[in-house]
Amino acid sequence: MIKNEVNTHLADLLLQINAIKLNTANPFTWASGWKSPIYCDNRKTLSYPEIRNYIVQEFVKLIEENYPVIDLIAGVATGAIAIGALVAEQLSLPFVYVRSEPKKHGLENLVEGDLSVGKNVVVIEDLISTGKSSLRAVEALRAENCDVLGMLAIFTYEFQIAKLNFSQANIKLDTLSNYTTLLSVALHQNLIRQSDLSSLDNWRKNPDKWG
Repeated sequence: MIKNEVNTHLADLLLQINAIKLNTANPFTWASGWKSPIYCDNRKTLSYPEIRNYIVQEFVKLIEENYPVIDLIAGVATGAIAIGALVAEQLSLPFVYVRSEPKKHGLENLVEGDLSVGKNVVVIEDLISTGKSSLRAVEALRAENCDVLGMLAIFTYEFQIAKLNFSQANIKLDTLSNYTTLLSVALHQNLIRQSDLSSLDNWRKNPDKWG
C-alpha cells in the first residue's frame, strides 16, 4: 500500500476495534487534565493478530526503506514494548526498551536490554501526543552514546507542539496513521457529523484550551 492508503486503512482498523473512540458531547479527561474528544489505546491492537501483524509489517517496510544501516530496535515503555519486540523479531535485530523513569531498585536501569549489541537505533512508539515522553526515550538512548536514526509510531494527534518538539530534537518521525485521516474516515462512516469537524479541529489546534 502507498502511504495514504496505509493511513486510511489503519484508521479504519483502530476504529473497528475501539482502540480509538470519539466523543465531542462527553469528552475524555487525560492524566494532564486536558479535556479531549478522542481517546486512543493502541495496546488493544495486540489482541488482534491480523491487526498487530499489519502494524508490524508496515513498520518493517518503513525501516527497510528509510534506515538501511540499523543495529537495534528500541521500544518506549510500556505501550510500544510488545510491538517493538515484534518488529525486531521480523528484522532479526536486537531489542531494548526505555522506561519512563529509572527502576527504583537493583541496577536502576532506564534502558532495559544490552546496548552493546549496536548503536544505530530506530525507536518504536505507539502514540504521539506532545512528543515529550517519546523524546525522553530518545534522550536516554543518546545518553548511552546511541545514534537514534528516527522514530516510528502507530498514531499521532498532529499537535503543532509535537512537530516543534521533534524538530528541536532533530528526530525524524513517521507515523502509520494520524488525526486528520481519522476524522475523514470517521466522517465517511457516520461516526461523527460534518458539524463536529470544527470542534474536533479546534481541539487539535488548541488541546490545552479546548472544552
